[in-house]
Amino acid sequence: MAETFDLVLKGGTVVNHAGEGLADLGVRDGRIAAIGDIGEGVAGKTVNATGLHILPGVIDTQVHFREPGLTHKEDLESGSRSAVLGGVTAVFEMPNTKPATTSAQALADKIALATGRMLCDFAFFVGATRDNVDELLELEVLPGAAGIKVFMGSSTGSLLVADDAGLHAILKTIRRRASFHAEDEPRLNDRKSLRVEGDPRSHPIWRDETAAFKATQRLVMIAHETGARVHVLHVSTAQEMDYLAGHKDVASVETTPHHLTLEAPGCYERLGTRAQMNPPVRDAAHRAGIWTGLVNGVVDVLGSDHAPHTRGEKAKTYPASPSGMTGVQTLVPIMLDHVNAGRLSLLRFVDLTSAGPARLFDIAGKGRIAVGYDADLTVVDLKRRQTITDKWIASRAGWTPYDGVSVAGWPVGTLVRGRKVMWEGSLTTPAQGERVRFLETLAG
Repeated sequence: MAETFDLVLKGGTVVNHAGEGLADLGVRDGRIAAIGDIGEGVAGKTVNATGLHILPGVIDTQVHFREPGLTHKEDLESGSRSAVLGGVTAVFEMPNTKPATTSAQALADKIALATGRMLCDFAFFVGATRDNVDELLELEVLPGAAGIKVFMGSSTGSLLVADDAGLHAILKTIRRRASFHAEDEPRLNDRKSLRVEGDPRSHPIWRDETAAFKATQRLVMIAHETGARVHVLHVSTAQEMDYLAGHKDVASVETTPHHLTLEAPGCYERLGTRAQMNPPVRDAAHRAGIWTGLVNGVVDVLGSDHAPHTRGEKAKTYPASPSGMTGVQTLVPIMLDHVNAGRLSLLRFVDLTSAGPARLFDIAGKGRIAVGYDADLTVVDLKRRQTITDKWIASRAGWTPYDGVSVAGWPVGTLVRGRKVMWEGSLTTPAQGERVRFLETLAG
């Protein structure tokens, strides 16, 4: 009797451990059940993927979906809608909400808010503070926890841990890889006078490369002292990239599409405060240094750092304007455009967005197209040329720094555990996102 499947994708180019090649994919009970030549009439549903590339589901390991407390600019539902429209199948969401995610109850509340509302799968970082250090070992292994997040700069209140003693206490306590926003808070405070009112071009002058490099050096030193694993988020300088290349034993590296794509001062002259991020978009030399780190394999993952603010908030006069931009929906098309331009291979893109996250964070059952893995798939048309517009953006913020940018390569389908959630720009399945499972938290 012929093997049967819930869904078969036929005729696409599958990108996986075997390289790239034409193959059918059979899905059963939300997992990949077969790869190869699958006959006709053995599937409940069949998707024609001729001319398309089928990638392992893209995992965005840094998003800010603003719920609870800041839902006028984003919430878990709208953020996940933006994700799947952009080809992203799972997200790790950050703890700087109101209230912050710093306790078991706050994490449970977020999971409850996400269940039945998010279209993609999800996990949530727990924020480290001076007050919850003794609880971190328990918090980091709760079901649904992506790990611990630490803000060394660019935050306020209890989520800011700027001193070496505080960092040492955190890293001595935890066991999983922790993620860090590395900017040196004392230097940022000392340089505030360099901000020029009404001129966002002064943003990278205030938050200069030394502030980033100094914090990253301090972090790596403490990681070596404690034997901890650290993940340096949104690396924005050439100096950091060179330095981190020599410390891969303890430090993994993330960069973002905007640090690879935008360039100062032109982005500030063109976009104003919409280009304002922390750490900042810097000049061409730093962008080139980040690309060198990516090409040389120093960069482990891409994260969008999706951090939406409303148009009205971003329209405030610098420096009263908040830092942040949308990014989860544009991660795939912007990076596919770089693939088509020859700046990185498609296999490297897959490693940065699927295999890399799975490897760093010990994700269970995701990150590969292989039999037995979750059928999380990002289906793309590498030949399609399309223009990104504000109108396309599903975030509540309703804008993108790439409005009007034409790209080559486009997400046409998003499958989450075998369910076709998005196809050709339309949402096709109700929200059924689930907690991402991790090897350290399988018991939950």
